[in-house]
Amino acid sequence: MLDVIADVGNTSAASIPLALAQAQRYGRLAARDRVLLGAVGAGFTWGATVVTWGTA
Repeated sequence: MLDVIADVGNTSAASIPLALAQAQRYGRLAARDRVLLGAVGAGFTWGATVVTWGTA
């Protein structure tokens, strides 16, 4: 699990890309890793997906 809110604050829509960049920078992502991305927005909006990292 990775939580970047303490480092960057609430960056709204940029939170997931910032977290992915930080994870890659610190070597926590490798090719073919499965990554669960989840987000909660204002009101009742939410979403989640699983992606395979680094495959083209």
